[in-house]
Amino acid sequence: MTSPRTNPATTDAVAVWAAAQVTALGVTDWPTYGGPAWRALVATDPRKAAAIFEAAEQWRQHRAEADELDRLLTDDPEEWWRRIVADADAEARRIMPALAKRPTVAEVRARAGHRPPRPVTAAPGWPPVAIPGRPGYRRHLVNGRQADLPATRKTLEHAPR
Repeated sequence: MTSPRTNPATTDAVAVWAAAQVTALGVTDWPTYGGPAWRALVATDPRKAAAIFEAAEQWRQHRAEADELDRLLTDDPEEWWRRIVADADAEARRIMPALAKRPTVAEVRARAGHRPPRPVTAAPGWPPVAIPGRPGYRRHLVNGRQADLPATRKTLEHAPR
């Protein structure tokens, strides 16, 4: 946003007037409007007035931009969209070269080598194992073989949590 402090050479008549008022006050630096340093100034300190001019001009320009976007949303939605995403587009263009050098997810997976998930197996001395995708069933080790059995109250009580 433009303010008397940051862009006094603007062609906006109100902004030029505000910049002239700040210049007439004879100050070059002032605290942020409403902050602790601003509140500590006496009412007749010209820095207090300069901060008020700056805040008023920033608010006026903010409202003008918001009103313009509201008008564009109704009258020219494509231009509204271009303005809304302009900063994001610029940031995307800025970071694109660095992102292009990074490997894709597929490339990372290919380098790592895809390993399928291990099958669920019950082990001797361990409680039965819950079976993914089969609620209410547990894999047991019965006589050295894997067996999927419905979970009973007893097996649920001993199941790991």
